[in-house]
Amino acid sequence: MSTATDGPHGDETAALTARVDALDRALAVGGKRLAPAVVARVVATVDSVRERLALGVDHTVVALVGGTGSGKSSLFNAISGLDFADVGVRRPTTSEITACVWGDEGGPLLDWLGVVPDRRIERESLLDGESEAPLRGLVLLDLPDHDSIAPEHREVVDRLLPQADLLAWVVDPQKYADDALHSGYLRQLVGHEASMVVVLNQVDTVPPDVRPELVADVEHLLVDDGLTGVPVREASARTGEGVNVLRELLATVVGSRSLAARRASAELNDAAALLAAEVAAREPAPAALSVTDVVDRLSAAIGLPAVAAGVGSAVRGRTSATPGFGAVQEDAVGLARSSWLDAVTPGLPRRWGQDVASRVASTTEMRLAVTDALTQLTLSARRSGLALGLTVAALLLGGAAVLGASIAVGALVGGGEANVWAPVAAIILAVTCVLAAVGAGAARRSAARRRSARVLQDGRSALENVARARLAVPTEAVLAEHRTVRELVAGATG
Repeated sequence: MSTATDGPHGDETAALTARVDALDRALAVGGKRLAPAVVARVVATVDSVRERLALGVDHTVVALVGGTGSGKSSLFNAISGLDFADVGVRRPTTSEITACVWGDEGGPLLDWLGVVPDRRIERESLLDGESEAPLRGLVLLDLPDHDSIAPEHREVVDRLLPQADLLAWVVDPQKYADDALHSGYLRQLVGHEASMVVVLNQVDTVPPDVRPELVADVEHLLVDDGLTGVPVREASARTGEGVNVLRELLATVVGSRSLAARRASAELNDAAALLAAEVAAREPAPAALSVTDVVDRLSAAIGLPAVAAGVGSAVRGRTSATPGFGAVQEDAVGLARSSWLDAVTPGLPRRWGQDVASRVASTTEMRLAVTDALTQLTLSARRSGLALGLTVAALLLGGAAVLGASIAVGALVGGGEANVWAPVAAIILAVTCVLAAVGAGAARRSAARRRSARVLQDGRSALENVARARLAVPTEAVLAEHRTVRELVAGATG
């Protein structure tokens, strides 16, 4: 069996601390995207749970509660095996609490419970070996009498009851029906039956054949109080009867989750639920973060296709002027920006959507960025060198063909000796001239297409860089923070 700090509740404190840290970080990352009222409530929960964790939630607090003469202090001594609690005439007249701790590390918790140092004792020692191991982590409290005439005694009882994991109500055969117990306390605890046990003490003073009737009577009274399923156990602190049964019951309670841990977990769940309402169930799909639509809109707004086509016409030689971009219209840029926000903010809580809108570039910033990007584009309409070379070749070949044809015709007309090669050369040159002219035209068209496509590609690339830097990157940063908060909240939920 492990110690109180790493025992049956072993990693409880560490697990709860991790959940508190997750909520703390979620608050830090979420910042102003979270509603102030929600932040205030979660901060209060985080602070409260941290304070409780500092005291430790790996201990199980069991409070012995009873009236005057019930023998709970004697029972305290019997369970602990120590003669430590004051009994009978030695019982203190103050409102002090007596505590026995199995194991160690209970100091901060006992301080918080209000147990003064000289009313504390640690149960285990080397002489015990592992005999007390099943109760390691138990804090057993002996509270003042709940029916004391001293009001400060009842105040201590009322303060400690909500802090206990298990309330052991100690009654005796003479006063188990006392109205101060039933109307003052038990009837107020309906719904907390799982954290209660009633111990009918001093059964050694009752004949054995009467005990079942007494137990049944106590059970009926509990049902009349509205309490169902509360176990009733017999015990005698004087003879030790039933003490081992009680110790086994306490060992079972020690082996379960402490009330402090359950409360802390429930509070953290409530805080996580509040934060979960401040984020969406998921972020926009990756397709929603594509800047293609923005680039399409900006391309159309600045007339990029027309400029690219104009550059192509200039390369083909159909126009002499190189086209250029006009002024970028702010309205068109604003529409492109709005289309982006419409695509990425649906489903996000209002504050997160507003943060996206504030983080991306404004319409004016986008227009200036687009204008600057366009000035970096090269709109040169330089003619194709191949087309020019083929055109020159076609002219030379055409001239040579004409010359050859003239020589052949002159020979025929002048009646001189016929030159059979002149007509053949003229035909070949003419055909080659035509082919060169056709090739020049094809080279111009090919160069025009390539240059037009390059202008279109470079223009869209420049616009995409603007859209990525000014819209997508800031949006992705916000969504990454949203995802972080969402995952931290999920991790903080028990």
